[in-house]
Amino acid sequence: MSRRTFGRKLGGSFALVVVLTLLMGAASVAALLVVVNAKDRVITSASESLMEAERLNSTIEGRISDYRAYLLSGSQEYLDLTEAGRTAFLAQVVALRGRLHDPTELRLLQAITDAEAAHTAALTPVIEKRKAIKTLVNTKALNATGLKPARLALQRSIDDLTRRVRADVETTRKESSTRAVQAIVVIVGLAVLAVGAAIVVAVRLNRGLRREVGSAVGHIQSSSAELEAAAAQQATGSRDQASAMNEITTTISELLITSRQIADNAKRVSQIAEDTATAAETGDSTIDQTRASIQAIRTQVDLIVQHMLTLGEKSQQIGGVVDLVSELAEQTNILAINATIEASGAGEWGRRFAVVAEEIRKLADRTAGSAKEIRALIDDVRGAVNTTVMATEIGAKSVDSGSRQFDDATSSFRRIAQLVATTNDATREIELSTKQQTTAVEQVNVAASDTARITRETEASAVQTRQTASHLSNLSGELLQLVGTDRG
Repeated sequence: MSRRTFGRKLGGSFALVVVLTLLMGAASVAALLVVVNAKDRVITSASESLMEAERLNSTIEGRISDYRAYLLSGSQEYLDLTEAGRTAFLAQVVALRGRLHDPTELRLLQAITDAEAAHTAALTPVIEKRKAIKTLVNTKALNATGLKPARLALQRSIDDLTRRVRADVETTRKESSTRAVQAIVVIVGLAVLAVGAAIVVAVRLNRGLRREVGSAVGHIQSSSAELEAAAAQQATGSRDQASAMNEITTTISELLITSRQIADNAKRVSQIAEDTATAAETGDSTIDQTRASIQAIRTQVDLIVQHMLTLGEKSQQIGGVVDLVSELAEQTNILAINATIEASGAGEWGRRFAVVAEEIRKLADRTAGSAKEIRALIDDVRGAVNTTVMATEIGAKSVDSGSRQFDDATSSFRRIAQLVATTNDATREIELSTKQQTTAVEQVNVAASDTARITRETEASAVQTRQTASHLSNLSGELLQLVGTDRG
């Protein structure tokens, strides 16, 4: 055992305990099976025997009831039931004789058979007398005084057998209980044996474990103390270095944020200057396009004035034509009136010509009315043309004034574009310098961050090492306490 490892010792001991446990379980199962089978056998046999004995009592009671009914009524049905009852009773006696093994019970069963024969012998002459009597007036005529003692003797013999069977059932139950107690004793003995073996194994394992673990734990505690002291010194130095690096990193981070803000502002100013220059160039081009548009508007206004003047002249010509049409209408009207007068003087031959002259006169009236409407429209057109000509002249003057103002605005936009270009160049130089400064600060910040990270990792490693050493020392103490060895 001294050359084996602790794991092998533990495995062998566990195997021994398992074997003992299996043996105890097997013995327990066997004992329980014996007890269960015995109880099952007792219960089955006792139940069947007791049921058969009680069935004899119920069968004989039924037979007694049947032959009493026959003696009172003389019915053949009850006589047949009486015979069938006796046959069933004898069959039950035979079946019960095959189940019983106790001599006393067999003797009692033979007494039942004899009592039944005596009862049948006393009953047979009474039944024969009842067959001869057609109408039963008084039961004394049957002379059945010897039937009652035979019946009581039969019932007493059945009761004696039933009591004996119950007594045997109780005796068998006690025997089964005794066997169960014996099985329990065997199981308890095996359990005590297994517990004793486990105690012996545990004592020997405890001694070996205390001796082997105590030596190993002593070396672990000394190494843990040295490792904890070194880790404490390393953690202290790393903590101081980490504090200094944190201050440096914080300062560089603030400088980096400021540089980025300056670079962003310079970039925004440069972008605004570029946008302003683009807008100025776009404004200059827009002004040139607007000047060309104004010149085109001026040309169109002149054309409109000329067309309006031409329209006024055409309106005057139309007015002359309308005057001529109006004069022709008046003359036509006069001619139509004269023709009507002449037609009325011509009698029947001039009536049709008078109708034509009347229509011509109406046409002349309508023509004159239309000429007046055209005259009114021409007057309106002339007024509108004059108003348009005046408004067009005013617009032309406004166009000339706007053109001069656009020339001034063009000069201003060009000066603004020159100033914005100068500002944009200066802003780009500032932005480039700030980007270079930001790049340098970022590199310094990355280096400082890496140094701080390494310092923190070193501190964390030292703290973890210290905690591990402390935890290892505590575990060593707990292990010593577990195996029952003092620290000294």
